[in-house]
Amino acid sequence: MPYYVRCGKVPPKRHITFYKEDGTLYREELFGTKGFSGIYSNKYHLYMPPQVSAIKELSFSFGDEWSDAPLKYYHFKTGKAEGGGNFINARKVFLHNNDCTIATAKITEDTDFFFRNSYSHEMLFVHKGKGEMLSEYGRLPFEQWDYIIIPKGTTYQLKFEDYKDNKVLVVESSTPYDIPKHFRNEYGQLTEEAPYYERDFHPPQYIDPTDQLGKFRLILKVNGRFFEYELPHHPFDVVGWDGFLYPYTFNIKEYAPKVGKIHLPPPSHLVFVTGGFVVCNFVPRLFDFHPQAIPAPYYHSNVDSDEVLYYVHGDFMSRSGVEEGSITLHPMGIPHGPQPGRTEASIGKKDTEEYAVMIDTFKPLKLTKNVQSTQVEDYELSWLEK
Repeated sequence: MPYYVRCGKVPPKRHITFYKEDGTLYREELFGTKGFSGIYSNKYHLYMPPQVSAIKELSFSFGDEWSDAPLKYYHFKTGKAEGGGNFINARKVFLHNNDCTIATAKITEDTDFFFRNSYSHEMLFVHKGKGEMLSEYGRLPFEQWDYIIIPKGTTYQLKFEDYKDNKVLVVESSTPYDIPKHFRNEYGQLTEEAPYYERDFHPPQYIDPTDQLGKFRLILKVNGRFFEYELPHHPFDVVGWDGFLYPYTFNIKEYAPKVGKIHLPPPSHLVFVTGGFVVCNFVPRLFDFHPQAIPAPYYHSNVDSDEVLYYVHGDFMSRSGVEEGSITLHPMGIPHGPQPGRTEASIGKKDTEEYAVMIDTFKPLKLTKNVQSTQVEDYELSWLEK
């Protein structure tokens, strides 16, 4: 949520001398978007940010392409593909296109590595676990069902309280995660009718800069390639920063859903927008109040988008057989909707306790072999009435 935040020690004006106690300069870094025309923050470092001692390319495999995947409906269970690892190498990619990558990670190990996604913004949905994200901006605590929005180019670590049962949905985007314009007034403030408020968004907390020299390993992801940078100083050396561009958290339980007289379509559940897809979430809510309302969604064809649903918790009214961590993919151009009996079963229901994250992409998604190995067989036949 881009609003102005000031954290730590900053000079009274941008781009002027700012001296340390020993008389040397702090190093100012403008961290900005859209050249010099978008939102930005100014960070003040103990050391020069470009310093690097060595660079080498690494090889990671997060999911091979399933090049001949048929066009059909998919239900796959992400837990079957997870082998564990740290917050970098535990990722298993299931779906992707030029605009986004959708993965999950079962995080079972800590690591001293730092990570920077140089070309993609990241949305981490913490399905299970609790801890803190550490970055140049400070400490950002997170808990179960938090969204963590991380601007591309941010150097960070994820630290969990323990490594017994942690799971994260990772959605990378080539364009920023934004708050929909119709949720904001002309000054950028969230409107009274928006499903959340500025208090629901949490920026990083200040921590003292780390003044250490040595060898610090940073993994950079660059358009599917990975590089290891050896840094001669600790990357979290920022004494202060201010601006509009920084990581933040928002918890799905803080989302205030809308209720209608008849069934409301997915845009009423909108959370974030990007240039290539939108993110919606389904949360506990009252159902429609027309006396003849059908709470289950009507059948529809996604002629302009692929619909992805990540199931978090509860009994989803239109779908049977899903479990926590299930993903369904309903591709563009073919109709879908409730399975047999689910429409009738929804009639007369007053509310729902479901939680899910939905990603609607504007371009077709490609599948990896992680989908092939975890798919529910014959899911595409589940609409046949028996």
